[in-house]
Amino acid sequence: MRGPLGAVIGRYPSSDGTTQLGGIIRHNRKCRDIAFLVIFIAFWVAMIVNSSFGFNQGDPLRLTYGLDYKGNVCGDKHASPGLRQLELRYWLNPNQVYQSGLKDSQFKLANARSICLFDCPIPSEDSLNWVCDYPEGDIHLSMVDWIDRNYDYFEFLTPEMRNTSLQLQGPCYPVIFPSVNVYWSCQYIARASNMSLRHWQQMGGVNINEDIVIDKSIHRSINSRSSVLKRYMSDIGKSWPVLIVCGGLLPLFLSVLWLLMIRHFVAAMPWITVALFNILIISVTMFYYLKAGWIGNDAVSPIIGEHDPYIRVSGQELNHLRVAAIFMSFVMVVSVLTSIAIVRRILMATSVLKVAAKVIREVQALIIFPIIPYAILSIFYMFWISAALHLFSSGQVIQNNCSANCCAYDLVSKRVNCDQCCGYGIRYTPHIAVGIFFHLFGCYWATQFFIACSSTVIAGSVASYYWARGEISPEIPFLPVFSSMKQLIRYSLGSVALGSLIVSFVESIRFILESIRRKLKVADTTAHSGFRKMAFHTSQGCLRCVEWTIKSVNRNAYIMIAITGKSFCKASAIATELIMNNILRIGRVNVIGDVILSLGKLCVSLSSAVFAFLMLDTHKYRSSHNRISSPLFPVLVCWGLGYVVATLFFAVVEMSIDTIILSFCQDSEEHQGTAQYAPPLLIETFNDQNEMQRLTH
Repeated sequence: MRGPLGAVIGRYPSSDGTTQLGGIIRHNRKCRDIAFLVIFIAFWVAMIVNSSFGFNQGDPLRLTYGLDYKGNVCGDKHASPGLRQLELRYWLNPNQVYQSGLKDSQFKLANARSICLFDCPIPSEDSLNWVCDYPEGDIHLSMVDWIDRNYDYFEFLTPEMRNTSLQLQGPCYPVIFPSVNVYWSCQYIARASNMSLRHWQQMGGVNINEDIVIDKSIHRSINSRSSVLKRYMSDIGKSWPVLIVCGGLLPLFLSVLWLLMIRHFVAAMPWITVALFNILIISVTMFYYLKAGWIGNDAVSPIIGEHDPYIRVSGQELNHLRVAAIFMSFVMVVSVLTSIAIVRRILMATSVLKVAAKVIREVQALIIFPIIPYAILSIFYMFWISAALHLFSSGQVIQNNCSANCCAYDLVSKRVNCDQCCGYGIRYTPHIAVGIFFHLFGCYWATQFFIACSSTVIAGSVASYYWARGEISPEIPFLPVFSSMKQLIRYSLGSVALGSLIVSFVESIRFILESIRRKLKVADTTAHSGFRKMAFHTSQGCLRCVEWTIKSVNRNAYIMIAITGKSFCKASAIATELIMNNILRIGRVNVIGDVILSLGKLCVSLSSAVFAFLMLDTHKYRSSHNRISSPLFPVLVCWGLGYVVATLFFAVVEMSIDTIILSFCQDSEEHQGTAQYAPPLLIETFNDQNEMQRLTH
């Protein structure tokens, strides 16, 4: 059994044999867990190297736009020829598109000849329109003239070129099918223009296949998993103003406002928080219903720009929004029922929050301090998101190796080329996937690290307040927040790095197991499906419990690190034993307070989500150039950023409560049930709410 901590907490013998009050907050410390600090620094160096690879190899334009027959990214003004504003990918040869959609065909749509255009071409009502290759060779037209002529220079072709064009080998191709802009790709509508087809046949053109396959081939490519994921990542990049406002500035304002209100209106804040949470969760759910098309006529459409209202094109984004709406409906019902269940216990939360409110009044710098980790995390997230977009779009553009017949006329060599006519694709090597996972892990570890640093500084400040008998003692350090920051930077960064690493490691294992489960998913009719499902669900549940336990232990370990200056493992052992000895006392008081604080964080993050929905619904993000495919990912990112910001600021209240309660329990344990160091204001609060009896009996 661990002995009393009187020599460690609250009473520390000085060199002359006398006893100091609160001395442990400032004395007898040394650097702890240095090895893990070195590992953390090395990890940051690796993060910078990994990100530099993404910046060198990636191009975020690839996440939105396709490649043309030269391997250029549509919309790239630095391409040759320059493709500024030519953002739409159009497949020139309808027979190649048809062939790629056949069930047993070896020809892939990626090898069909494609070009970048300003808008999707439509068939003429009285003649035959053409879309020709980029002008070069003997075609003396500028790109501007080519665009002004609607991409048509068929009249300038030599007889040989006209003959190859009628064989669907270019350089000009007929516009037989109407097409519509679906996520910056011109999707064919399997409804050939009779007039255009008649002109084509009269000119002696080869047979063009008319079948719904020509529609489904492009539709399948646009809605593939990789294409949808790329569009989601692109949405994050396009909506960066929304991320700054709704993911950064708004939660900052709301979090500071909540702290100020908890300081002055502590009795009303639990009720306000619960009511506001229910309003916001219902609002977010309704927004998902709107975008899913279940309420009103504002459903997400994959078609960009004006189009025939009778044309219907489905997209995976709409299905994902409907899944999110169903999930939010379930969360909304559970949240409302939970709120009703905790109404009777809100008074207990009020008494707990009063403890933190009194600390905030005395140590006023606590309200301002979270701005420091907030600023650091803001800079980090801007760098991280930019690097993530480049990593996701990294890879080498190479010409595909196809054996299919894809002959096309080359304007430069003035002949039909059948050797190098395959389309282009982006080759992703395995180390890119490793780099992306490394980048994701680095974000989570860095976030946990800065949150842990903030929590440790707050715990040290509150501990200084408690063990120096609050406002009546001259022993409280001047500017305790900055004193605690100094101790953290000088002695305990390694311990904080270790604690945040453990949480990140457990979360990563859970993520890997979930990925493995998805890859090994088998049909329910197989003999082992039930066992596999049970094993994976059991492992997931166990890891969630372990993760929650570790986070709880870490939070209390950071308190003991701030108080004692011990290493992470020793501080965890001290905190765990202290909690186990007082589990009933701490649980009765602290659980409902944690619930209210969690609801407060969710109020801030849900407010970010609501305002993100409103900003993304403006014309800027519904127009063709800045159009986002779905509000799902930007809203989720704003929600996550809002929650992180709220966690930084709400830690002032959360860590104040935990630190006061742990210190109070230890103080009571060492002094036969009577706390000697608790400031009178805190004792008065416990007495008023009858919490002193709960903690000491």
